[in-house]
Amino acid sequence: MGNEVISPADVGKHYDEQSPIGDELRDGQLHMWYWYDEDDGAPLTEAVHRISRKVTGTMGLRAGEHVLDAGCGPGATAVYLADTFGVQVTGITVSAFELKKAKSRAAAAGVSDMVRFQYGDYTELTYPDESFDAVLALESLQNAPDPRQVFKEFFRVLRPGGRVSFSDFSLESSSDPQRVAKFMASLKLHTLPTLAEWLDHARSAGFEIEEYTQCGPRVFGRKAKYLKAAMGRRQEVATKFGEDAVAGFSQSHLGFFAPRKHQIGYVIVSARKPRR
Repeated sequence: MGNEVISPADVGKHYDEQSPIGDELRDGQLHMWYWYDEDDGAPLTEAVHRISRKVTGTMGLRAGEHVLDAGCGPGATAVYLADTFGVQVTGITVSAFELKKAKSRAAAAGVSDMVRFQYGDYTELTYPDESFDAVLALESLQNAPDPRQVFKEFFRVLRPGGRVSFSDFSLESSSDPQRVAKFMASLKLHTLPTLAEWLDHARSAGFEIEEYTQCGPRVFGRKAKYLKAAMGRRQEVATKFGEDAVAGFSQSHLGFFAPRKHQIGYVIVSARKPRR
């Protein structure tokens, strides 16, 4: 995996293949979940939305600010930001499915005047310097061939004093590497940084780290709760998308669930571009 370069087109194709069922199960939020313990009865959509709130809550958003949602998925998080904080959001994705779904979701929510979605590669952003007040990267950095280049782009397009908040998987244990390799292959990951490496990537671009947390045990560590929740809706999803689609979706995720729960972490980091 270490020498394999995943292009934006490859990632976009992967998302287009996986997103429809994932969008259905998680209500437009194609990221992880957060359950407090095994007795936590929150439904899957609420557990996923907890991650949205937990990550975006670190950004300190103010009404009227302009946010870049780098890897916006099907648009639910961008719509949430506009509706909750009164911010302008530009969302970018390399997935045609996600782009279409995001635009439709914004229109249905009545926030098309506050949210726009565009095809975009975060390794080569087309926006001028100092265009945004904040950047959100919710589980979107994991496919970057070189995360350091992405952080440089984020730094460039942020105004002085601007913030970046991101969340993603991290390597917590290098034991049983075959399980980790299956996990990386299923997500088309080029690298799987540790928490310390994620922090170093941000610092190397010039960011000042202000907050970080490792909540892997309540995220990947609760994978059994996700499987139970997803299986509870299997027939409903199969009726809508077909048995073949559900079987393909399940097969493609076997590697994702291969690691033991202590091997894969989940980091949330907030950093700031220094003021002049």
